[in-house]
Amino acid sequence: MKRVINFNAGPAALPLEVLEKAQSEMLDWRGTGMSVMEVSHRGKEYDEMHHHAMQSFKEIAGMDDSWKILFCTGGASTQFAMLPMNFLTKDKTADYISTGHWSKAAIKEAKRFGNVHIAADTESNGVFTRIPEQNEIKLSSNPVYVHMTSNNTIFGTQWQYWPNLGTAPVVCDMSSDIFSRPFPVKKFSMIYAGAQKNLGPSGVTVVAIKEDFLEKVATDLPTMLAYKTYAENDSLYNTPPCFSIYILDLTLDWIKNVGGLTAIEKINKEKQEILYKAIDNSNGYYRCPVEKNSRSWMNVVFRLPTEELEEKFVKEAKNAGIIGVKGHRSVGGIRFSIYNASTVKHVKDAVAFMDDFKIKNK
Repeated sequence: MKRVINFNAGPAALPLEVLEKAQSEMLDWRGTGMSVMEVSHRGKEYDEMHHHAMQSFKEIAGMDDSWKILFCTGGASTQFAMLPMNFLTKDKTADYISTGHWSKAAIKEAKRFGNVHIAADTESNGVFTRIPEQNEIKLSSNPVYVHMTSNNTIFGTQWQYWPNLGTAPVVCDMSSDIFSRPFPVKKFSMIYAGAQKNLGPSGVTVVAIKEDFLEKVATDLPTMLAYKTYAENDSLYNTPPCFSIYILDLTLDWIKNVGGLTAIEKINKEKQEILYKAIDNSNGYYRCPVEKNSRSWMNVVFRLPTEELEEKFVKEAKNAGIIGVKGHRSVGGIRFSIYNASTVKHVKDAVAFMDDFKIKNK
């Protein structure tokens, strides 16, 4: 069996152990004689797995019973609208910190429902190369919530400190670095993440929300766009994305078996150190545009001396079994997305390719 080194930004690599477990159960899941894609979501077997995934998420995150876990659809992009739809009204204000493409998309959606105050914005000449410092964040007087994005896949920036955001509920889009490191869960009232980077396949979006924040939601909403519908029905009001939740459940078990977030962080720290060292020690051949204290551990972006060399790099990397390295179309360059399922060996092999490419293409 030939497996490539998969640095796709999302959908992204899944742990091999998870894929092998799913493969072994594909035709006969838990002795049902059916695939998990065929069983009833009202049946005992599915119900047990569904709630096990919810509990595992809370266990890994360190969340107590004041948190509700919701399994939504539509990706994080749907949450950009669903969040303000549930909490923001025309006479109220929500604060947003703008650190990249996806935070800008969230701001655009929020403006449809109420007032938006930009508490900080690090865009310069159309690009983002850093995270704001604490003293740059200027909150409004009484926001209904403060929104931040923990990691920015396109520009390769990530919060390397957790800011003080006042007393308002803090909402964080953690789509691209969820469960890559421990985080101070008590700082947040809501967290959301599309699964297709660190949690599983596309198709399910996990929303974790505090019950006291949930009490503040609007009531006159379409049924499937109301957080209370999911909370009051354990995300089983309608048929959920069963297979995506099943892979999520397996991935959460994998995280626990690895040793939880402390162990995951140690591995991710080693990976990013190896890769950034290779970039920084290349005498400028490889150049990361992100300020060092804002560099992402998940999405490592860099440039080569010319766009022609970048095109050649992408082509030869694919030939070498390293795929998904082309930067986002809006910024170009190269991007290695080294999520949890990427191993230290994957990164070392990629660095060996980088060193060889540099020697042959000076």
